[in-house]
Amino acid sequence: MPRDQTEAVVLRSAAFADQDKIVTFFSRDKGLVRGVAKGARKFGNRFGSLLEPLTFVTVFYYEKERRDLVTVSGCDLIESFFETQKDPAAAATLAYFAELIEEFFPARSREDLVFRLLLATLRALKAGGNRALLARYFEAWFLRINGLLPDVRKCRRCRRPLDGGGFLSGKKDGLLCTDCADYRKDAAGPELGRFLDWALKNPPPAAENPALCSQDELRAVGRVLQGIITFHLEREPKTLRCLRE
Repeated sequence: MPRDQTEAVVLRSAAFADQDKIVTFFSRDKGLVRGVAKGARKFGNRFGSLLEPLTFVTVFYYEKERRDLVTVSGCDLIESFFETQKDPAAAATLAYFAELIEEFFPARSREDLVFRLLLATLRALKAGGNRALLARYFEAWFLRINGLLPDVRKCRRCRRPLDGGGFLSGKKDGLLCTDCADYRKDAAGPELGRFLDWALKNPPPAAENPALCSQDELRAVGRVLQGIITFHLEREPKTLRCLRE
């Protein structure tokens, strides 16, 4: 079997058999790949901490035809985000990112833009960026890349400008003005449009707070973006429930 390699971010690892691990990694050029790291649970194994979630590594692996799982033979560290995850809220946020990627994309689907988004957001968080702001940034771009982020500047039905915000439509494909909204459950304030205008024109900020939105406004933006994600995923992400708790 020829050995292959790829740069990847480890999304998840779990115990398998007596001494092995099942590893899910998100590759720059091969998308989502799952494999078995044999002996990864042995004391003094060759992998060390390189299979911990959200570690950026070069993965070396073997692949057999008609096998879903590859065999991971080794890893070289490119960048660690271990210190960032010492904060429980940051660790939960990164687990949320990983769950979204796993749930939205099929195996081996190359998603270069999402890979770059994940890595840029990880680095901004590591550099001291505001966790809530970066979570909203990731959600906005994740929806944009998947073609799921609606136009929030105009009413979905009558196309009038929504300078003061509106209400999320039932299919989560836009906002409706007060006159067009059949029900007024999922409100979106003007901060949503302001945030999206900024997020879609700028890289993820490493500054603590670029004074774009208050924490209350960020929570309001998050409710709308998470509502769209949940609608298309057809369930609420498990990690999102943990974040709320």
